[in-house]
Amino acid sequence: MSDVQTPSNGHVTKFSYKGVPTLRRFADSSAFFRVVIGPFGSGKSSASIVELVAKGLAQKPGPDGVARTRWLVIRNTYRQLSDSTIKSFMQWFPPSVFGNFKFSTNTYVITAFENVEIEIQFRALDKPSDVGNLLSVEATGAWINEGREIPWAIVEAIQGRVGRYPAQKDGGPTWYGIWMDSNPSDTDSKLYKYACETEHDKKNFELFMQPDGLGPDAENLKNLPGGQGYYTRMAIGKDPEWVKVYCRGEWGYVQDGRPVFPEYYDSTHCSDKIKPLSYAPMYRGWDWGLTPSCVFLQVTPTGQLLVLDELVSESMSVDVFADEVISHSSINYDKFEFIDVGDPAGTQRAQTDAKTCFQILEAKGIEIQPGLQSSTIRLESVRKPLTTLKMGKPGFQLHPRCKMLRKGFMGGYQFRRLQTSGERFTTSPDKNTYSHPHDALQYPCTLIFGGGLTTYTPKGTDRDRSSEDFQEFARNDVTGY
Repeated sequence: MSDVQTPSNGHVTKFSYKGVPTLRRFADSSAFFRVVIGPFGSGKSSASIVELVAKGLAQKPGPDGVARTRWLVIRNTYRQLSDSTIKSFMQWFPPSVFGNFKFSTNTYVITAFENVEIEIQFRALDKPSDVGNLLSVEATGAWINEGREIPWAIVEAIQGRVGRYPAQKDGGPTWYGIWMDSNPSDTDSKLYKYACETEHDKKNFELFMQPDGLGPDAENLKNLPGGQGYYTRMAIGKDPEWVKVYCRGEWGYVQDGRPVFPEYYDSTHCSDKIKPLSYAPMYRGWDWGLTPSCVFLQVTPTGQLLVLDELVSESMSVDVFADEVISHSSINYDKFEFIDVGDPAGTQRAQTDAKTCFQILEAKGIEIQPGLQSSTIRLESVRKPLTTLKMGKPGFQLHPRCKMLRKGFMGGYQFRRLQTSGERFTTSPDKNTYSHPHDALQYPCTLIFGGGLTTYTPKGTDRDRSSEDFQEFARNDVTGY
């Protein structure tokens, strides 16, 4: 982006994208709706302010030779609007230099650039009922500051109010659209679901995730007091989930429990770049009950675990679910060799049916073997790849299509808080909607990684790995459990 300069007095206001490449990509994008997510102090708001003026300067002149644009700047409350958003805007573009700010209407008109008029309407919209305040607005575009705090109904309403100024008879807007900056929201929010779970054309929507503030690729450090020390100091004494959201810029999860896998970092372990390996067998992990789940994963020659896909059901019999898995496998993973590993409880007969889950699958041509039942070994079998590097790459990679697993890793799969004083939690993961796919993931992991985590005792005996006798003597070489 070029300098923003007023020829009359030579005042220069410049935002440098050196050290903030994510914001450079954000500024270069022409998508109708852009969202940039990052930790505290990463330059999101400053880039958004400069972006607004840059878009105003890029507007083609109207019939009278003046390039006019009108912009909405949205924050959730008037106090935050005046104390934060407007103050930041005034620091970059002080009215004494650039134009006229009307405090009675919170409207700023920038007129310092020759033949350019940029009108900015600052608005606080924190309730869905505030949608009515937008019905008569005709704007070029909108910047939504700290978007996670804005009701999604308002975000949707704003989309219908942009692109309406200048009017088409006056040439229309050169560019119109919306951008939003925010700290990460929780994974149950409308923002997360729209940004991460909805398919988009890049012409319509782009998401920009800034890197971990505590990591080697942290952005905007030169503008922070103490550089990366800004984040390390801020993280001291904070809850891990707080650090994950505000220092690392990770999507969070509104929870009352404790995450089972705090080692998981979405920016590190989630990647849409991973693809099935045609030369490697495909593991399928199975969990039973009325909500059966199946997880598809592979291991690379270097030992990296790739979790590629998931199928999660509700109120479905194992018989019907198995047909779903067979159909999904033939369509998406044809010609792969499958290694099926499931919950050992599948060898037990149900009270209402003489057949076991294993027998039902075997009747359909699926040769399945039991994974290890020990909770400690199962969890450690997932932690092992999560906490290792393979040839400089994360030992664990999850494809974002695995939505339930991803939400579970980010906190949905948790140890439930006990209703007692102090920070006390259950010793086993809570059984909820996220536990079923996570159980399905763990069973093949015990087959892949469990051998390196267990010591088989006593010597001189011949016990099956899935037997209760083996579970009793299984030990974790790392933790000693």
